Amino acid sequence: MSNTIRIGTRDSELALWQANYVKRQLDALGHNTKIVAVKSTGDIILDKPLYELGITGIFTKTLDIAMLNGDIDIAVHSMKDVPTALPKGIVKAAVLKRANYMDILAFKDNEEFLGAPEGIIATGSLRRKAQWLNRYPTHTVVDLRGNVNSRLQKLENNNWNGAIFAAAGLDRINLQPENTIGLTWMIPAPAQGAIMVVAKEENDELRKILSELNHEATDTCVGIEREFLRTLEGGCTAPIGAFAYINKEEEVVFKGVLLSKDGKQKIEVAKSVKLGKHETLGEDLANKVLEKGGKRLMGQLNDAPTAPHIYATKKLTPEQAQLFDPTVKVDSEDFIKIKLTRIPRPKLKALHKNVIFTSKNGIEALIQNATASELQFDNIYCVGRKTKRLIERRIGEVTYCAPNAEKLAEYLSENLEDKEVTYFCGDIRLDTLPNLLTESNITVTEIEAYQTRLAPRTVEEDTKIVLFFSPSGVQSYIKINDTNKIAYCIGETTASEARKHFTEVKVAKMRTVESVITLANSDFITK
Repeated sequence: MSNTIRIGTRDSELALWQANYVKRQLDALGHNTKIVAVKSTGDIILDKPLYELGITGIFTKTLDIAMLNGDIDIAVHSMKDVPTALPKGIVKAAVLKRANYMDILAFKDNEEFLGAPEGIIATGSLRRKAQWLNRYPTHTVVDLRGNVNSRLQKLENNNWNGAIFAAAGLDRINLQPENTIGLTWMIPAPAQGAIMVVAKEENDELRKILSELNHEATDTCVGIEREFLRTLEGGCTAPIGAFAYINKEEEVVFKGVLLSKDGKQKIEVAKSVKLGKHETLGEDLANKVLEKGGKRLMGQLNDAPTAPHIYATKKLTPEQAQLFDPTVKVDSEDFIKIKLTRIPRPKLKALHKNVIFTSKNGIEALIQNATASELQFDNIYCVGRKTKRLIERRIGEVTYCAPNAEKLAEYLSENLEDKEVTYFCGDIRLDTLPNLLTESNITVTEIEAYQTRLAPRTVEEDTKIVLFFSPSGVQSYIKINDTNKIAYCIGETTASEARKHFTEVKVAKMRTVESVITLANSDFITK
């Protein structure tokens, strides 16, 4: 090593402040230093969001090359910009005491937009964007790039309500926007607020000098955060937040989050452990995120521009979505909307010897209009196990449950003594059951319990598989979408409607959402 330590840095105002901060500390220890400034790719390309550039360590690569070429001795970075895997031959030499770790919102005029459905927020960070949309889903987030000064100027010049900044960055260059709010609910980037110094692994003398600058508590906490990030295998292209601190009880307190890019999906973890038992904390909690659906979400994030492989025409629960193979991308929305009908109470309170339900919607309508004690049902017949469970939980005992309408009609034709039934159905119902019962000389009285409204959504052309859970769902889908896909159906009734439009139709073994997913999984991964 030469007598002068050459400190490599980016040439932005903030990066130069950080480099000079390190320089002052080394000077105070009696070492000769000088600043060597270079421009990174991230500083040059300003017309795209960072996550669209697809480069890990976009602000650090140029300095890495300069160090390996011998042009600089050490490099100073905002630690949140440093990849979790350093280039071969370069190692972490010191982590300085962490500054303010928070994100802050600089805003114009007033804060009223925070309580309004419309708002425009600027940020170049995918993590900030995802967390903002998770909290304010109707707001618009626009891209914001450049150094801190230029970003503040862009906020002033545009019709945005606010922009998000790292508090430490503003503090370090003494910029204090007039109106700011600390975003205490937003989990920062791993190692946000910390400065990292790297050096060549082979330079033992320089590493020993730099070790005097290391702040142990900060080093411990950011190490946990970066291990969380590393285990999730995320970088600029994944919305990952992580923060750890040591409290007065000598406990390491950690909180981490992984989100989808649009903020609609969010997986959070938190835990506290005694200092000294924290070595695997970041990795353990990252694995917990992966177990809770993070593996599938990371798969989607890594291949986000592609259309979903599978589209479900019913909004899936988080638990159902996690049943898909991690390599499969899934989207889901409700293609039908149900409106429960107000049934006249005299009709409900009258004696009904035999009643039929073919969906849970009919039961929900009854529950909305009357209590179980007011209903006079001698025998209850239904289609489907889930319908049966809801009836028995909310109304009473089920006399007979059939797997489909045809089987129910067959049973009633052979066993019903009183040749009349009351059918609580929707305004759009198939003719199968009423027709079969009428052919068996059974009088069917229909009571409209709910109305079905079609709510079609546009499904991307590249989607290969569509999941259907009712004939109405099929009818809704075909209104605005093509049928050159494979239809996976929950039962024969739905499949019968699908066969009118789709060339290839498959039917799950059981009438459950989970069974449809299992069938799609087993078929899809072999295609």
